[in-house]
Amino acid sequence: MATAARRATVYLDPELHKALRLKAVETSRSVSDLVNDAVREALAEDAEDITAFEERAKEPLISYDEMVKRLKKDGRI
Repeated sequence: MATAARRATVYLDPELHKALRLKAVETSRSVSDLVNDAVREALAEDAEDITAFEERAKEPLISYDEMVKRLKKDGRI
């Protein structure tokens, strides 16, 4: 079931707003559609990052010093 859109006030940098309006005209889409898509993509990236962090949460931690030593030992630095 589709939900009604909610109104929000967002203050954009004037140059970003101009670019957004121009893209809306060139793509025959509304500014709202472009903003919704951008926010949706950003949240999807966050969800992927959270999943990756959760998958690696039980991996053992390694100090910076130990990592440098391993890289040197392996001939990578």
